[in-house]
Amino acid sequence: MQIDGHHALTYIAARFAGFPPTKASVIAYSAQYVDDAVDTNIIRFNKYSAMYHHIASAHKMVDHRNLDQYENHLVWIPFHFLPGNEGKTSDENFEGNFEKKLVCKQDSYVARDMLKVCVKDRDKNYALHRLGVTMHVYADTFAHQGFAGINNNINKVQKLKGNGIKKTPLNAFPLGHGPALTLPDAPYLNWEYTDSSGIRHVRNNPETFIDAANMMCKAMRCHREADFEVNLEKMEGIPDADLEKISLLLKSLTDESGEKRHEQWLKEIQKGTFSFGSEQVTYIPEGKDSWHDEAIGKSFVVKINNMNKRRYRYRKTFITSHWKLFHDALQAHRFDIIHDVLPKYGICAA
Repeated sequence: MQIDGHHALTYIAARFAGFPPTKASVIAYSAQYVDDAVDTNIIRFNKYSAMYHHIASAHKMVDHRNLDQYENHLVWIPFHFLPGNEGKTSDENFEGNFEKKLVCKQDSYVARDMLKVCVKDRDKNYALHRLGVTMHVYADTFAHQGFAGINNNINKVQKLKGNGIKKTPLNAFPLGHGPALTLPDAPYLNWEYTDSSGIRHVRNNPETFIDAANMMCKAMRCHREADFEVNLEKMEGIPDADLEKISLLLKSLTDESGEKRHEQWLKEIQKGTFSFGSEQVTYIPEGKDSWHDEAIGKSFVVKINNMNKRRYRYRKTFITSHWKLFHDALQAHRFDIIHDVLPKYGICAA
């Protein structure tokens, strides 16, 4: 998904799950920020020898790290292409083709286990941020189904057809859905392709995104109501009248720019299109008023042992800042997915 899905749709689903606007905003910001947190670094402060290490949850498309399979395991597998274990439960098929087990599947058993470990952390100070991270990954199991978060020929496609596609692109870099371009993430598209096994797939993105929004609502309701078993089938989703409005917007907002579509979604929320009423929602990923700016501000240079070192001014509010709590949530999510959830399915990732 792009920003209109990960931010606006997540906010809408969170509101219908019963979260108030302030909490829904944190969840939605976190869901989108997964795509924008592209740096791994150590933040060093100017006092107490304090420091904080944060990890990346995404790479830019043109990034040398995408050539490193280890980096793909750390980023694309846990945050964007959750392995689907061929649609099987943890008790089935522990053996088999490892690459096929890594292929993302919509609302898989692996995804349900991911939701459970997220609910388990609902009392942590980063609970809402982790819920947003989890909603990003869960939504991507719908949009990214059929592709794996590794650089492998299993992601190659043939006979790709869709709006604006005049010929099949070269499969030079088969990472994730790269060979299918951005077609899986554009909510208004209908498209089709033949996968590396010769199977033909016909995709209806508006229907897929509607399903994703409704299931996200149910998952977030489980979190809010402390349903540790995550019984999605027993939870209420988005009201039918609002689902119809979402469906209409998914089909009618067809600008190729996700940012421009996102602006339109925020205008719809502001003017009260949905039954929860008119609300002001914003997303500022960097610069003034961003989570990063509020947490640590701008760096400055100090001289230490005759060498220039970059430092940040330590603020007492850093510990409870949204930016730090988001990055705490990233690390908790990745640890649980890599070390607890995937091993149950016989999947060993870095």
